[in-house]
Amino acid sequence: MSATIKEGEREDQQKSWPVIKGLRWWIIGLVCLGTIANYLARNSLAILGPQLEQNMHFSTQQYSYVVAAFQVTYTVMQPVCGWVIDVLGLRVGFMLFAVLWSVTGALHGLATGWRSLAVCRGFLGLSQACAIPAGVKAVAEWFPKKERSVAIGYFNAGTSLGAMLAPPIIVWLALHYDWRTAFVVSGLIGIPWALLWWLFYRSPADHPALGREERKHILAERVPQPAGQRVATREIIKKRSFWAIAIARFLAEPAWQTFNFWIPLYLATERHMDLRGIALFAWLPFLAADLGGILGGYLSPYLMDRFGLSLIGSRVAGVALGAALMLPVSGVGWVSTPLWAIGLFCCGGFAHQMISGLLNTLTTDTFEQNEVGTANGLTGMASWIGGLSFSLVVGAFAARIGFSPLFCCLSIFDLLGTTILITLLRPKWRQTAQ
Repeated sequence: MSATIKEGEREDQQKSWPVIKGLRWWIIGLVCLGTIANYLARNSLAILGPQLEQNMHFSTQQYSYVVAAFQVTYTVMQPVCGWVIDVLGLRVGFMLFAVLWSVTGALHGLATGWRSLAVCRGFLGLSQACAIPAGVKAVAEWFPKKERSVAIGYFNAGTSLGAMLAPPIIVWLALHYDWRTAFVVSGLIGIPWALLWWLFYRSPADHPALGREERKHILAERVPQPAGQRVATREIIKKRSFWAIAIARFLAEPAWQTFNFWIPLYLATERHMDLRGIALFAWLPFLAADLGGILGGYLSPYLMDRFGLSLIGSRVAGVALGAALMLPVSGVGWVSTPLWAIGLFCCGGFAHQMISGLLNTLTTDTFEQNEVGTANGLTGMASWIGGLSFSLVVGAFAARIGFSPLFCCLSIFDLLGTTILITLLRPKWRQTAQ
C-alpha cells in the first residue's frame, strides 16, 4: 500500500491536480460506474436466458446450474476479494479484478452449450465478487459515519442501474447482431472503467485533488490504524455484530438474486412475454431498486435527527421498514396480468435495496477500517450462500409447483432476518462502533 503523502509533497502534486470540491461524492460516483459495468456483464445471462435455452437446447434446471456456477465461485471469492483489497489497497485491487471480469465476461461469447457457459460464469464469479466489498471499503475510507448510509445508497444504486440498463442494451445487441456480441460488448465495458479508476483513485490521505477542509471533515473521527496491521479474520467472526449482519444478509439475498437471475425467465415462461416485451418492462424493478437504495440511505440520518435514534438503531429501523415493504412480493404469482406482476417486483426491488444498503452500512459502523473489506466479504459470502441455495430450489421446483409459492418465501425470509438482526444488535443500539 502506498505511503501517506507528506504535506509538502501534496502541495507539489496539487499544482498538477486541481482541488475538486466535494471530491468524496465524485469518488462514490466512480464506484457507482464500476458497479454498473459489473452488473451489465453479470445480468447479460438473465436477459439472454430464454434465447439461450432454445439455441443451446438446455432445460430450466440446467439453466439453474449455469446460474449456480457463478453463485458458487462468487460466494467463495467474496471474503478472498475483501482480504485482497484490504491488503493491496483499493486502487490496485479493484482495478485488477475489473480487468479480470471484463475478459471473462467477453469469453461468454465463445460458449457452445450449457456446460461451457457454466465454466465461463464460474470464472466471472471469481472476479466480480470484489464489487461490493470494494465499494463498502471506499465508503468507509471516504465518509464520516453519519454520511455512510447515503454514500452506500448511491454506490449500491449501481447494482440496480446496471441491472436496469441491461435489458434494453443486451436485447438491442442480440437483435441487431447476435447473443455472442451481446456478451462480448457487455463484458468489455469494464476495461475503460478500470483505466479510469487507476488514474483517478487515491485514498483520502493521499489524494492530491482533495481540499484541506474536506480532508479534515473526512478524517476528523478516524481512529489511526497501525501500518501493516494484519486483518484478524478469526476475530471478525467471533463478533456478535458479524453474525447479526451475516444472517440478515443470508436471508435477504434470495430476493435480489431471484430478481436478477429469474425475472426474465419467469416473464417468458409464466407470463408469455417475448424478448421485446422483456426489454420494455424487465428494467422497471431495478429503477425502483435505485430509489429504494438512495432513499434508504437518507432515511437513517433522518431518523437520527428527527427521532433521536442512535446510529445503529437508525440502520436497523430502516431494515425493518424494508422488510415490511417486501410483503407484497408474495402476491407476484397470484395477480392476473404481467404488469401487476412487474409492479409487485418493483415494490420488492425498492424494499430489497433499502435493506441491502443499510446492512452494508452496518459493516462500516461495527468494524474497524482495516477490517471492513474482509468483514463485508465474509457477510457477503453468507448472503450468496443464501442466494445460491434458493436459486437451486427455484431451478428444481419452479417447473413442478410454479413460481408463486417460491415468491411467498422471499417475504418470510426478510421478516425473519430482521427479527434476528434486532435481537443480536440490541446491545449496540446506543453505540456507534464496536
